[in-house]
Amino acid sequence: MRGLPVAGTTLPMTRLQQFRREWLSNPRGDILAGVVVALALIPEAIGFSVIAGIDPSVGLYGAFSIAMIIALVGGRPGMISATTAAIAVLVVPLVKDHGVQYLFAATILMGAIQFVAGFLGVHLLMRFVSRSVITGFVNALAILIFMAQLPELTGVTPVTYAMVAGGLGIIYLVPRVTKAIPSPLVAIVVLTALAILLDLDVNRVGDMGALPTSLPQLLLPDVPMTLETLKILLPYSATMAAVGLLESLLTAQIVDDLTDTPSSRRREVHGQGIANFATGFLGGMGGCAMIGQSVINVKSGGTGRLSSLVAGTALLFLILVLGPLVARIPMPALVAVMIMVSIGTFSWTSIRNLRVHPWQSSLVMLTTVVVVVATHNLAEGVLAGVLLSGIFFASKVSQLFAVSSALSADGRTRTYRVSGEVFFASSEAFQNAFDFREVIDRVVIDVHEAHFWDISAVAMLDKVVLKFRREGAEVEIIGLNEASATLVERFATHNREGAVLDAAAH
Repeated sequence: MRGLPVAGTTLPMTRLQQFRREWLSNPRGDILAGVVVALALIPEAIGFSVIAGIDPSVGLYGAFSIAMIIALVGGRPGMISATTAAIAVLVVPLVKDHGVQYLFAATILMGAIQFVAGFLGVHLLMRFVSRSVITGFVNALAILIFMAQLPELTGVTPVTYAMVAGGLGIIYLVPRVTKAIPSPLVAIVVLTALAILLDLDVNRVGDMGALPTSLPQLLLPDVPMTLETLKILLPYSATMAAVGLLESLLTAQIVDDLTDTPSSRRREVHGQGIANFATGFLGGMGGCAMIGQSVINVKSGGTGRLSSLVAGTALLFLILVLGPLVARIPMPALVAVMIMVSIGTFSWTSIRNLRVHPWQSSLVMLTTVVVVVATHNLAEGVLAGVLLSGIFFASKVSQLFAVSSALSADGRTRTYRVSGEVFFASSEAFQNAFDFREVIDRVVIDVHEAHFWDISAVAMLDKVVLKFRREGAEVEIIGLNEASATLVERFATHNREGAVLDAAAH
């Protein structure tokens, strides 16, 4: 019979089923979590604007635009994207030297680059990021989130510390009583009410910068449409695009793990491009996924696209309609929320695992943490971790290699049997396994159990063959598998000079 599902298989979802799962499966949790995220985004966006040397409205408009658009076109439901420190740091020289209009143009070009990158399969590069690097990335980000709160905890009144402690108490104790309302939202509301009613001497959101009072307007960046402008923008936009995609894909992996649900990496890359492209026309700064806000969202009950949409709309509503009230929110309340995020983000098991995991994995994780924290650049830390992982992997694989030999009964033929992987890291050991000074008439190199991976391996095979020839020995290579034979036939030189090459015995 046709049309019946086979036992053990999963039928593909229809568009309607997918829409319901991503948008309507958790409306209450998504709405409440989105409000919490919106409140946490306000000081972050203002702070990032200060870093970039631009008006707070640019960061806030960017946060609103990206969060709204990524909810519609992103590939990871429940993940929050907005303006970020990683992008803000990159654009400081651009804004200083050329002005904010060039920032808008760079954001548009950033989005275009990211959109094209989706077609080039950039998302597949995540396969080369090891679990140790991801753990190091998470731990480093947790440390940076905590360090970002220190300015709000130094040179302040004692009541600030009391409010932060009270906020943390509410955040961790309320879930034991009820999970109907996200505990971070309860903490923000309670501490704001206390700060207003008692007129407490604490820093407020309004102290960070003036909130905008009008909707973002559609505009075309006021920059010359010349090749010289492109030369100025391209280095910044390319770097912004790369850093934004790296942080977004790593955050998507983390949210996948937190929610035990898959996501579409290619769609996320395209979505980030669309969001940044549109944001540049709305007078906003570029951004990417935010692990801190994404963790807040998930831990507050947000798992669907609705949470990101609510975060964006609530952000705009809060700053335009409730601006005077939002400006009075005490910073200790938001500091408490971000400390909770820092504690929840850090992988505490990774400390215990330092004793039991291979030392190479632990070193990769620690290197990623140190580089990220030292440079405040997530891309540099991840790159350092990936490079170190690659070195350790190549070293490990190069040891899966052996050469044995046997002399024929008449003493005229020596057969070398090669097993394992021959590539740039093991090619020198391959050469050293042969005795070129032995007086012999014929040498057989049996590679049935070996694989030649690159031109370094082929070059070393050439070197071995030619050395034996100089000693007067005839050389025969047998057992090349199809892939190795193709590589040898294309790049080797010894078989053009009379060596016997048997590529059929594979």
